[in-house]
Amino acid sequence: MSTSDLIVSVSGIRGIIGDSLTPDAAVQFACALGTYMKGGKIILARDSRASGDMLRHAILGGLFATGCRVEDIGIAPTPTVGIAVRQLQAAGAIQITASHNPSPWNGLKMFGADGAVLPAAKGLEIKKLFETQAFRLSPWNEMGSVGVPPDVQGEHAEKVLEQISVATVAVGQFRVFLDGNGGAGGPLGAKLLTDLGCEVVQHNCEANGIFAHEPEPTPAHLVDVAPWVKQTGSHIGFVLDPDSDRLSIIDETGTCISEEITLALAVKYRLRQQRGPVVVNMSTSRMSEDIATFAGCEFHRSAVGEANVVEKMRAVQAVIGGEGNGGVIDPRVGWVRDPFIGMALILSLMAEEKKSLSEIVATLPKYEMLKTKFTVTKERLAESLTKLESSWPNVKVNRIDGLRIDGPDWWLHVRGSNTEPVVRVIAESPTAEQTAKLCEEAGQLLTS
Repeated sequence: MSTSDLIVSVSGIRGIIGDSLTPDAAVQFACALGTYMKGGKIILARDSRASGDMLRHAILGGLFATGCRVEDIGIAPTPTVGIAVRQLQAAGAIQITASHNPSPWNGLKMFGADGAVLPAAKGLEIKKLFETQAFRLSPWNEMGSVGVPPDVQGEHAEKVLEQISVATVAVGQFRVFLDGNGGAGGPLGAKLLTDLGCEVVQHNCEANGIFAHEPEPTPAHLVDVAPWVKQTGSHIGFVLDPDSDRLSIIDETGTCISEEITLALAVKYRLRQQRGPVVVNMSTSRMSEDIATFAGCEFHRSAVGEANVVEKMRAVQAVIGGEGNGGVIDPRVGWVRDPFIGMALILSLMAEEKKSLSEIVATLPKYEMLKTKFTVTKERLAESLTKLESSWPNVKVNRIDGLRIDGPDWWLHVRGSNTEPVVRVIAESPTAEQTAKLCEEAGQLLTS
């Protein structure tokens, strides 16, 4: 076995169980985090993957060795971990998850004392400790320990329910189809929807780690699931990814809605509750920007990455933010992408407008997005971006994260990969033809 293919980044590690992600790697990573946290209290959780319990034992060994007090909350959604950190006043957390990767994968994700994913600067320090193995190991009489805290998921549900009118949603008498896909969020999702007065049609909501379809909840992966929404007479379908930090939706006709629309709908309702700044990342649809502008609210973009969005949200005191992958961040609940507040906001919007989901979606700004990638070496990337920028005069240019160019009704975002010699090109415009042309022109300039 080799760890040569282990993905090590400032947000954690990820790899294939029995290959790149070994028990040794997990122990060493836990020692790095425990050393960085100076033996403080650490929350430990995992998604429902079969390999999670093995990694849990390895991580406990590393955290014990560095003198940490571990609070093990078991199988839990990623946003619940952030809430647990604050509720239990911990120094940080490790969530065992590979997010939307297939079953053979797993990984470790880090949180800070504020309940948010660690920012890059702090993650880099832990990464260096892991790579150099400069651990601070405790003597025999200062070993760590483990305990099981009270029900944190119940606290999470309460926080969500406090942000909306339960009575208003309950009057809507919604039948909701919930696909947990065997992930960590099925039980909490079903409880929350029941508490909202919904009739819940549960589909693979046991947290057993058995993925009935591809883990990433994109429309392409939900072809077999989507018809169930219409067949069960449900008003809306919600789909969770394995660690439940992303939310996809299906309308009452059985049509999969772009994951970009999840955030747009949440923003639309949140600004109805309270006007204030909105933050999304550079690659997120302009829908949320249009909604914020129409409401007379500030709108900001950050570099791609949850930690970057959160940092910008704090800086401008945003009332809501997130990423176009179905990730809604509401600071009233936590600083993590949270599908559960997303569900509550979207159902509240449907209840207040007394319209079907498809009718509401039809009122949103219409854009077509395309994501492509091209092979460009890191050595040529800077030159290629400069060439690209000069090719579109009289546009708004942003260099925070690669290069983003905004035209009157279109935008183009180009950024290099951190792990491979490719450049990701994402474009959006009112028509699929215009969007494809933008990506094609950018690709030609980047590779010529």
